[in-house]
Amino acid sequence: MKIEISEAVKYIGVDDKTIDLFESQYVVPEGVSYNSYLIMDEKVALMDTVDARGMKEWESNLMEALGGRKVDYLVIQHLEPDHAGSIGRLVELFPDVTLVGNAKTFAMLPQFFDIDLEGRTMTVAEGDTLSLGSHMLNFVMAPMVHWPEVMVTYESSEKILFSADGFGKFGALDYDDPEGWACEARRYYFNIVGKYGAPVQALLKKAAGLDIQMICPLHGPILKENLGYYIGMYDTWSSYKPENKGVLVAFASIHGNTGKAAERFAEMLRQRGVEKVVVSDLAREDMAEVIEDAFRYDRMVLAGASYDGGVFPCMQDFLHHLQSKAYQNRTVGIIENGSWGPTAGRTMKGILETMKNVTIVDPMVTIKSTMKDTDLPAMEALADAIAGA
Repeated sequence: MKIEISEAVKYIGVDDKTIDLFESQYVVPEGVSYNSYLIMDEKVALMDTVDARGMKEWESNLMEALGGRKVDYLVIQHLEPDHAGSIGRLVELFPDVTLVGNAKTFAMLPQFFDIDLEGRTMTVAEGDTLSLGSHMLNFVMAPMVHWPEVMVTYESSEKILFSADGFGKFGALDYDDPEGWACEARRYYFNIVGKYGAPVQALLKKAAGLDIQMICPLHGPILKENLGYYIGMYDTWSSYKPENKGVLVAFASIHGNTGKAAERFAEMLRQRGVEKVVVSDLAREDMAEVIEDAFRYDRMVLAGASYDGGVFPCMQDFLHHLQSKAYQNRTVGIIENGSWGPTAGRTMKGILETMKNVTIVDPMVTIKSTMKDTDLPAMEALADAIAGA
């Protein structure tokens, strides 16, 4: 697929459609792109490489775009292997290339590659620049978005922000996503970058001082229009504000009885006019999708079966994911199920209480084995509390 950026800036990345799990944990049915860019000027700068999975195709794209020229600079914005995986090959192709990174880049790079760095590096810091001729690279440090060595680069003549993993999205570039940019960009953000809201906010403040006309991320499409929308979404996500009014009902059911209660509770919410109600089976649905919805909506209800003196493992796993991604600023209700000694409620509540600004509403509903008519008043009361929150 031919991606047009400008006369001087060339896209040389690749789509990976054979990968099953990105980072060995996120399902990517529509693949993923590894983006790499070439800036052709008096000097030639390469903006990141690609995963070793795409190295052969990337090398072909690179050599074709160069047209016999050499790479003078490799700008290493992020050392994660899906972007830095072909650095070793680039150095083989162009032994005189100068590697451009920050101090943390070069402290970490020997952990990945056995490259003699003597006389081969240019260490940059916040505000440093590199002239390629008519193009000027301005380096902006972005530590912990989402690794400590991350930086982004602003090219001032064409007003392009090379944004590293920022503004990334799952999906190959030749996939026309019917749900648009936000759905898979949201799943990408909260599961990969979500813990690091404060560093993202810091980067957005720096970016506000730049005249950005195009964003070139390391995954997903190049963003050329309506940039305020994308930046606004990142501001919402990284400040942990709910994006939409709605309720995620997430359940963990062993034999189906807790699931039936969750579905009945969701109907109660719909009857009360709740804007959006999403029901997710934690034992069967993609965990990353449910994490995405937990952050998207302003309220959540957990329905969990008791298990081994705690809660059914997929619920505990879900809560630990939320905990690690800094889930906060939400209202949550709890429904527990137990046949002889219900323990799910206190287990879920205990994990939730470790999270920032999470309001747990009463009543906690306790079901004994199967939902009965006698359980409905408590469920209705919880539905009233959630609908009114």
